[in-house]
Amino acid sequence: MAENSGITNQRIPHNIIMEDRHHLTVSGVSDIDSFDEQSVVVYTEMGELTVKGNDLHINRLSLEMGELLVEGDIYALIYADKEERQSGGGFFSKVFR
Repeated sequence: MAENSGITNQRIPHNIIMEDRHHLTVSGVSDIDSFDEQSVVVYTEMGELTVKGNDLHINRLSLEMGELLVEGDIYALIYADKEERQSGGGFFSKVFR
């Protein structure tokens, strides 16, 4: 069998950790679609995730590591089905075309 020259298609595990509804850490993030002070929309291995709240700020985003840190007053986490993800890509894929 041939090797893949060190290239792996390893999936990043998807986890969510919320502390006191003010600090949200999400792993398994593959792209970000949009963000403002009321919502952050990201693509994960488990589908599109929308974070809703007030005064939301992205404190850290690493697509290479698949990690996102959001702070603010969080009041909802909403998943859409994987199939609903549009093939157009997210915010950063549109910016860097």
